[in-house]
Amino acid sequence: MADRRTFNVVILGVGFLFIFTAFTTCGNVEQTVVKSLGNSTFTGSGYHSLGIIYGVFSVSNLLAPMIVTVIGPKFTMFLSGLLYSGYIAMFIVPSTWSFYLTSVLIGIGAAMLWTAQGQFLVENSEASTINRNTGMFWALLQCSMLFGNLYIYFDWNGRTEIPDNSRRNIFLSLLVISILGTLSFLVLRKSHHEEEMLSEEEGQSLLSTRTMYKHRANTAMQDTKSEFKTILRLLKTKTILLLSPCMAYSGLELSFYSGVYGTCIGATAQFAEAAKGLIGISGIVVGIGEIVGGGLFGLLCKNSRFRRTSVVFLGMVAHFVAFYLIFLNIPDDAPIVFETTSLKKPYLTPSVSIALLCSFLLGLGDSCFNTQLYSILGHVYAEESTPAFAIFKFIQSVCAAAAFFYSGYIMLMWQLLLMVILGFTGTLCFFVVERMQNFSVDIQEF
Repeated sequence: MADRRTFNVVILGVGFLFIFTAFTTCGNVEQTVVKSLGNSTFTGSGYHSLGIIYGVFSVSNLLAPMIVTVIGPKFTMFLSGLLYSGYIAMFIVPSTWSFYLTSVLIGIGAAMLWTAQGQFLVENSEASTINRNTGMFWALLQCSMLFGNLYIYFDWNGRTEIPDNSRRNIFLSLLVISILGTLSFLVLRKSHHEEEMLSEEEGQSLLSTRTMYKHRANTAMQDTKSEFKTILRLLKTKTILLLSPCMAYSGLELSFYSGVYGTCIGATAQFAEAAKGLIGISGIVVGIGEIVGGGLFGLLCKNSRFRRTSVVFLGMVAHFVAFYLIFLNIPDDAPIVFETTSLKKPYLTPSVSIALLCSFLLGLGDSCFNTQLYSILGHVYAEESTPAFAIFKFIQSVCAAAAFFYSGYIMLMWQLLLMVILGFTGTLCFFVVERMQNFSVDIQEF
């Protein structure tokens, strides 16, 4: 039984590694690819597409648990993988209508995929193995930021424009990787919980297949209603209200490091022929920052409230240093230029070393905020963790969607300033919540 569960966790991680190698690479280069298209009939925006994805994802999270309950996590993940692959395939022969349609579909697919992943991971874990299994899955997932971006570097290094044949080759490769990840979900074996549920249903021989699925749907609907009521109740609590600025900030910086910053590097005229290849290297360095931060702080500091505040403070400092260096090193019009390169000059002569240092700091800071938000929510809402995490993902996704929509219209300086204000506010509110928790513990001990 233990071997089967470990096998399932490894295959789950490998499937996500393949799918997100394709998707994170796509998100990192998407706006640059869109700007380089020679097709005059294509009027889409990479920022708008990513905004739609996160917006639809935030809403679809409310319905995803019902779908997973009805058809099961295995086939939900397979179906979601097909939607991810369809989005990647669109870039081979791009058109505006299919670009935005697949953006909506992948937003729905993302909600189903992550909901199914959480359920499947829990079903294949015990109290003694949940930390190990989560760590294995997280490590495989974070490696997705390395391989696709490395391919981008080797293919785009030295190019000032992205020709159609290069774009097609890249996205054909990413499509194959995404399909392999999707097919790997079919190899997953039934968990013990799923076998028990199926044997229960099979034992009721009078029930037809249609009646069985109707029963599942009714049960899922009741669970969804109950969870929605819990979410509304938690939204009114002081802890969630205070953590909201920090959750919102995590959404803004998510959009910045995953889609905007790579575009800014690729649009920096002073990097000349190295600019496009640097997008891939930047994505790799962000991934290294995520892995270092997630491993160091997520595993070593997960049980210490004192360390939670220290880690969040470190994340804020890392991000603020990165924002200041980006302000000096990257042209102010880099996120919004319609041509492939910027027209303005930054305060410093753009440095590749500084740009990549900022990439690392962005990844490190992101992992600091995310690991500690998960940690404090799991601590405060141990009995209601699912609705609490749903609120977190909802606020984060809505803010990421909003950020992607305004990123194509607002100068870099104002985007950075907004993140500094919200990041500082969110960190202060996080500290207040920690102090409230410490105070309540002291009262209980007294």
